[in-house]
Amino acid sequence: MAHSPIVPQRVYWLVFITLLLLTLVTVDVAFYDLGWLNIYLALALATTKALLVVLYFMHLKYSSRLIWGFVGAALFWFLLLVGLTGADIFTRDWLPEPPGWTSGGNVP
Repeated sequence: MAHSPIVPQRVYWLVFITLLLLTLVTVDVAFYDLGWLNIYLALALATTKALLVVLYFMHLKYSSRLIWGFVGAALFWFLLLVGLTGADIFTRDWLPEPPGWTSGGNVP
């Protein structure tokens, strides 16, 4: 097994501080009503944080091309499954509420 390059401790601290700042931004943005933009902004921030963790703390940045290939394949299948699920949800005909049902406003 190949040895990982020696990464200065400063890099880990910078990534950690960046993750903390992105978490604060995530919490702050959650208090604003941005409409449809809220979910996309939250997903973008979460993806950025996950990418930082995978690249630096899991040492993917310094891995071989074979490992990158496995990560790419896993990401491809994940996106395919999410895409198929989204296609199913967005093309489905939704049935109206049956008579006598309420939307939850009158629950005792």
